[in-house]
Amino acid sequence: MLKIAFRPEYAHPLPKNHRFPMEKYELLPEQLLYEGTVTEDNFFSPDLLSESEILAVHKKDYWDKLKNLTLSRKEERRTGFPLSAALVERERIINQGTIDAANYALQYGVAMNIAGGTHHAFTDRGEGFCLLNDIAIAAQYLLRTAKAKKILVVDLDVHQGNGTAEIFQDNPYVFTFSMHGKSNYPMHKETSDLDIELEDKTDDKTYLDLLRKTLPRLIDEQEPDFIFFQSGVDVLATDKLGRLGMSIAGCKERDKIVFEHCYNNEIPVVVSMGGGYSKKIAHIIEAHANTYRLAQDIYF
Repeated sequence: MLKIAFRPEYAHPLPKNHRFPMEKYELLPEQLLYEGTVTEDNFFSPDLLSESEILAVHKKDYWDKLKNLTLSRKEERRTGFPLSAALVERERIINQGTIDAANYALQYGVAMNIAGGTHHAFTDRGEGFCLLNDIAIAAQYLLRTAKAKKILVVDLDVHQGNGTAEIFQDNPYVFTFSMHGKSNYPMHKETSDLDIELEDKTDDKTYLDLLRKTLPRLIDEQEPDFIFFQSGVDVLATDKLGRLGMSIAGCKERDKIVFEHCYNNEIPVVVSMGGGYSKKIAHIIEAHANTYRLAQDIYF
């Protein structure tokens, strides 16, 4: 069964006209249920992430500021969200969801988190709508518990996974691969194990050809026994923050390539949804929903 992490707290209230489309976390599960892609049984409700799991990745000083709500105004602005106890609780729930999804993926081959993909969270700070790095936290959990020995992060959000790159820069057991917009946020890029920078308006064919050449080679070379897939849909041409030129069909093909390589190589995969900022919320939901449709079709 496709197991999906979700709780109502994912859709956190934000100030009016905030640019982050928080409503997608309500609409996406509704769409998947409405069309019959999933049933209520597919969803599970994660609990609060423990402090020990947080501190396995993030610096204590930073975590203390978060939980005590003492980030400076500058630090808070950098995250993009107004800091509150409810927001921190939300982050802990989402991050636990990715750990739980990792355990389900070991059982079923694939599992997903309606939110997550918080790849701009560093060891010591949050940025770009990311406070705690769910992929890093779940990867460290798998390594610590010996449930995985070599992890490949496949980050296909339009923005570089800078936080994930920084967290694992000296860790030989996690290979970070980020394929992202060259001229996009963050302006200062970190160094992933492999970065592929894309020019503005990169189209479906160019993007997909690069992915088809790169992913099989990485799997062969790195021999991962677990993959984390950051499946941001801000690669779409309609995305306000993306700058690429991909179609919804192209984005779906991207996800199919990743799933098929995971499935054919029998590598468990967890999918965190990542970003999406198209003006029409319908474009965001359709692109995200395709990821779930493909997981169901390929695995179940």
